[in-house]
Amino acid sequence: MLSHPTTPQLRSLSTGDRLLSALDSGLRTIFAPTRAARPSPAAALSRNELSADEARESGALMRVNHVGEICAQALYQSQALFGRTAELRLHFEQAAQEELDHLAWTAERLAQLGAHTSHLAPLWWAGAFAWGSLAGAAGDRWSLGFVVETERQVEAHLASHLDRLPASDTASRAVVDQMKREEAAHAEAALAAGAAPLPAPVTGLMRLAAKVMTTVAHRI
Repeated sequence: MLSHPTTPQLRSLSTGDRLLSALDSGLRTIFAPTRAARPSPAAALSRNELSADEARESGALMRVNHVGEICAQALYQSQALFGRTAELRLHFEQAAQEELDHLAWTAERLAQLGAHTSHLAPLWWAGAFAWGSLAGAAGDRWSLGFVVETERQVEAHLASHLDRLPASDTASRAVVDQMKREEAAHAEAALAAGAAPLPAPVTGLMRLAAKVMTTVAHRI
């Protein structure tokens, strides 16, 4: 059975090799099980019994979060592809590696809830890869600015999920809370690396795209 590898060390490869590596990682992100490097924040918690309605809502919300992590892999892979320096590519590699844990945690929680992952995973990955490629091609400061805006939107989105998840679903809440804190840290790291603020029209388009994704992934 295929397993998800650790993020490749892209900085030593040619552009063509990096593209092939990114596409290979994308296929594995979508179709292969992901193994977390760290235990899930919910691992030590006892799982409470949820009603059918609670389990359904938790499953839908965690499916959205799982899609977000598929998109995160595509974004970081594409932005690393276009990074101008080895240092920036390493920055994206390290962030992607941490996001792999999020991908594994959300997939594990979906299985525990008896919920399915999104049937549109290839579409989500491809769309995010295109967004990340545009950001990377614009230049390093803009690419980092894209990370900042993305992570801030994700952080706000996860905060809303903490309000919507059933209080009794302590396992899902623990996963989402940990993810929220780490997404905020990724935004701060991108700021420290020299991110440029994005123009308002771009952030507006990003919010619109995120709204479409979260609405559709909640159901499909």
